[in-house]
Amino acid sequence: MPENDGPHRWKFHRVGGLDQVSLETAEDLRNLESLDQKLWVALSCPVKGLELDARTLELLDLDKDGRVRAPEIIAAVKWCDARLADLGSLIPGKPALPLAAVDAAKPEGKALLGAAARILAARKRPDAAEVGPDDVADLSGVFEGTDFNGDGVVPPEAAGDDAGTRQLLADAIACAGGAPDRSGRPGVDRKRLDAFFAELAAHAEWAARGRAPEVAVLGEGTGAVHAAVEGLRAKVDDFFVRCRLAAMDPRGATLLNRTDAEFQALAAKDLAAGGDVAAFPIARVEAGRALPLAEGVNPAWAGPVAALRAALGGRPALEAAAWEELKAKLAPWRDWLASKQGASVEKLGLPRVEALLAAGKGKAEALLARDQALEAESNAVGDVARMVLYQRDLYRLLRNFVSFADFYDPKVAAVFQAGTLFLDGRSCDLCVRVDDPAAHAALAGLSRMFIAYCDLRRPGGEAMKVAACFTLGDSDYLRPGRNGLFYDRRGRDWDATITRIVENPISIRQAFWSPYKKFVRMVEDQAARFAAAKEKEADARLAAAAAGTTEVATARAAPAPTPVDVGKMVGIIAALGVGAGAVGTLFGGFVSGFLSLEPWWAKLVAVLGVVLAISGPATMLAWLKLRQRTLGPVLDANGWAINGRVRLNIPLGSILTATAVLPRNATRSLVDPYEDRRARRRRQLLTLLVLALIVALAVARHRHAWPFAPR
Repeated sequence: MPENDGPHRWKFHRVGGLDQVSLETAEDLRNLESLDQKLWVALSCPVKGLELDARTLELLDLDKDGRVRAPEIIAAVKWCDARLADLGSLIPGKPALPLAAVDAAKPEGKALLGAAARILAARKRPDAAEVGPDDVADLSGVFEGTDFNGDGVVPPEAAGDDAGTRQLLADAIACAGGAPDRSGRPGVDRKRLDAFFAELAAHAEWAARGRAPEVAVLGEGTGAVHAAVEGLRAKVDDFFVRCRLAAMDPRGATLLNRTDAEFQALAAKDLAAGGDVAAFPIARVEAGRALPLAEGVNPAWAGPVAALRAALGGRPALEAAAWEELKAKLAPWRDWLASKQGASVEKLGLPRVEALLAAGKGKAEALLARDQALEAESNAVGDVARMVLYQRDLYRLLRNFVSFADFYDPKVAAVFQAGTLFLDGRSCDLCVRVDDPAAHAALAGLSRMFIAYCDLRRPGGEAMKVAACFTLGDSDYLRPGRNGLFYDRRGRDWDATITRIVENPISIRQAFWSPYKKFVRMVEDQAARFAAAKEKEADARLAAAAAGTTEVATARAAPAPTPVDVGKMVGIIAALGVGAGAVGTLFGGFVSGFLSLEPWWAKLVAVLGVVLAISGPATMLAWLKLRQRTLGPVLDANGWAINGRVRLNIPLGSILTATAVLPRNATRSLVDPYEDRRARRRRQLLTLLVLALIVALAVARHRHAWPFAPR
């Protein structure tokens, strides 16, 4: 790989702790191949799940494996450089391709301009100065109705007023088959034209051999005689075999001519169709008899026999030896027919075949050459679509592939950001599409980010899944089952529901308060358990009372009440007193020690020490994880190959997730009509009592009359 030792001077800038290359000039793009790929932020990305035109990504994916790799990015830049006058016109990326940006002096550029002109003509905008994505969205109609379009195929209509050439092309299609032309009509290409004339020549040569005396043994009538003989060959051979059998044994003649019963069965049928009659011998069988050609012939075979008689010049009968001699004489003709060539053009007739050969294929070849001259231009029609999409999207992809400039720009969203999730009083902009949350979470957890996987739904059944990375606030109320609202990059709103959570610290503030929140939750849990136990105990007493009442109602003697154990009660009260005293002594010791600290700022240091002892470990752990927060695993789990360490520090996290803030010019009233004033007064009274106790303890300590001091 290149090691950046070329003459080009690269510029880098540090964003988010990552050195990224600046792609600002045409030379930057042209020398992209020489930039060491260890300095690229990404080395590959998937073609799906990105906020970039899918057609552009498919064009970039040259090997069609569903991924765009660094070599394919470099190939795309080189492809553009071979067609544009200034490669810098890709920066910053325009929605349409200006024709003036294409270099007509380059062969590829010239072909591209010709193809663009053809597209604009098909769009009824021949004078337009640019080609946009809408112009190339559907290219199927660009060649509609065109006779010459560079595909090497010409339809008969391409011959114009030349009726002879037009008919030649039509005959070629009828005999050799048509090739689909870009105009949508059948046509002829060079391969089919050559094959057609080869068939014409082969058929003409074969027909010439059929006129030779050694083949046409009966002159011009050889074909007719052969056709008649072949039509009767099996039936006449059968007749002469029967006659020889009759000569061998005269008794068989009657049976060989069919029995009376068969004739009687035949008499009862309708003989107009002739099907049953055709199965009878062609003529009456007799020993040594010749085949009659005029009279006494089976009616079903009368027509073919008459044709044979006519071919033989009106001969009244045909002996067995003459029949064998005739078949042998026609053998060369039969062999000639079996060697037929050019059968595909036979339907044109020999005169038409010879006429086409005489005229030649020169005019048709001229039409093909005219069409072939437009090959580069016509083939570039697809290149126009590629160039238009590259003009709009390639530089944007470079800013999200070679560098992550868009991701670190607060005014621009990166191509992997699917939209914004509103949930729990926050908006989360770092949301990426996922297919399988469970598989994604296995790797994305290494990002050290708090990730909420959400199922998205829209009316009509459309669904999607995203992984939302929360980078500000706390996670107290981010739980599976919570609902929010998601806006995609097109502004469409989706119902969002959290289905899975990857737990990680979100902020230092959350970590600082987490021990106190855990303590409050523990107190609440213990209180809830105590209340549940007391409720259960009360229910048991009520059940016992109900049982006693029932026994009284049924006149049973109630059990004697259990006498109170006075000694036990005294012991319990004494134990409670000792415990309260110990707690008071401990609390008093803490307060005494705190108040004895001198000078005054030592008290502040003590308070700070207590706070650090409680919140310090959680805060330190959160700080370490927040320093390690990175985007790489989140994208790697989606199929990217992230090469750089894309860290998400606290300032960047505060941009990617925003909390609710009142508008700048808003006013706010702190008077709450539904506030619990009694609870507020109780809190205020409790605060005053605590302060009074502290003051009293301070005064007592100052007078050396500490009430809890040991005596």
